[in-house]
Amino acid sequence: MTVAAIALNRFGLGAQPDDGVPDDPKAYLLAQFDRYDPRPPALAEAQTTAAVSSELAAYFDAQRQNRADRKAPPGAMMPAAGGTPPAMTASPPMQPAMTGQKPSAPTGAPLDPVMEARRLAQRQNRQVYIDSAGLRANAALATSAPMVERLVHFWANHFAVSADKLEVIGLAGPFEFEAIRPHVLGSFRDMLYAVERHPAMLIYLDQAQSIGPDSPFGARAAQRNPKRRPGLNENLAREIMELHTLGVRTGYTQADVTEFARAMTGWTTAGLGRGGGGGARNAGNPGDFVFVPQLHEPGVRTIMGKSYPQQGEAQAAAVLDDLAVHPATAKHVATKLVRHFVADDPPPAVVKRCEGAFLKSDGDLPTVYRALIDSPEAWAPQPAKFKTPWEWSISMMRALGMQQIGAQQIFGLQQQLGQPVWKPGQPSGWDDIAGSWAGPDAIMRRVEAAQRFAARAGQVIDARERAEQLFPGTLTPATRQAIARAESPQQAVALMLVAPEFMRR
Repeated sequence: MTVAAIALNRFGLGAQPDDGVPDDPKAYLLAQFDRYDPRPPALAEAQTTAAVSSELAAYFDAQRQNRADRKAPPGAMMPAAGGTPPAMTASPPMQPAMTGQKPSAPTGAPLDPVMEARRLAQRQNRQVYIDSAGLRANAALATSAPMVERLVHFWANHFAVSADKLEVIGLAGPFEFEAIRPHVLGSFRDMLYAVERHPAMLIYLDQAQSIGPDSPFGARAAQRNPKRRPGLNENLAREIMELHTLGVRTGYTQADVTEFARAMTGWTTAGLGRGGGGGARNAGNPGDFVFVPQLHEPGVRTIMGKSYPQQGEAQAAAVLDDLAVHPATAKHVATKLVRHFVADDPPPAVVKRCEGAFLKSDGDLPTVYRALIDSPEAWAPQPAKFKTPWEWSISMMRALGMQQIGAQQIFGLQQQLGQPVWKPGQPSGWDDIAGSWAGPDAIMRRVEAAQRFAARAGQVIDARERAEQLFPGTLTPATRQAIARAESPQQAVALMLVAPEFMRR
């Protein structure tokens, strides 16, 4: 690969037909830091965390009311003839979408209002999720700062939430748009704070259910029923240490995780918390981060040999401050960043440079990116990274000159290719190595997708010229010959999209 092709493809999201060949590839990349827009026009219609959270809160209110009605004496909860159960009219945001919904119970059978409310919430959140995935793709297609957009996708995968839970489906998009995008060119600490306090993360990793056993709420609950004491949930504390900051096996113990989880008790989200987190129900606007003192475990915490005497919200915040600039965090972040941009087996010298830049700047992310761009190993001519389905899809559409794609279309395409947006299914996110994506079946799915897209675009694109534009000075004789010998313009475009130059970066 030439340095121009590397700037466009390895660092970026693939070239567009009207992209010029950068004369100074490093300057071309650095200039994107000034052009990046955290809220580009493509995201103007994106649903907000506040809006999605308000609907979810209304859904939870409706469910609580339905359960209360079930416990009421017979006849007390009956709606007027032909009317809607009272619980469904109690939450205005949910009401319009109820109109026209087909009952799921057999004809003549009474509807279960709790189940109906749940199905409705699933449909609403799923639509927000699909729409958000479409907006994400369109932002990537339209951007003039493709390296920074790639970084957005990298960080969203680093701080992965999985849209499998009902409460997270609609929040996954707003999580990326509001907690990741504004901080991708800021400090790691600020991004860490934004991520860990967002309702998508607090709910996904069960922090909103965590209760200090000796907190005021926990003590009262234990008095009422000693056999059912509310419990500590360690999921978020563990993943912060293991995945988000320090990395696996980096000197902390299970006792440190437990202590951190105790420090985090009380961190929850308004309107959406369950269990003891229900104490936050009226503490703010739905989706707001709130600290609930009644859930917080009192006492001094000791984590990795350091004492944290702070009380309340400040205790976990002090721990996060230290984790954000810890040497193990610098190494963990640098290793993942280099693996993403340079090679599945990150060259130690590049990792060391990025790690040093992280530590020297207290986690200033543009400083780390500059160290990466300045590393000669990042400009090695041999393609070392196999594109993930998302990367391949975006680069394919950019190559075809597409400015927009429908939400349902990108949703279906990612489903087909095996990387549904914001659904890695695990807190560690999607794998970032070739072994996870380069299997024969996965390649065949890309071939099928390339044929479909080429069938629509092939008549107006000369693949021989387009391939030279996309990979300046890089096209191999074998690829050039294969495209030239294609039986039709559409076949030529399809061959271009699945050529080795296109699959790797």
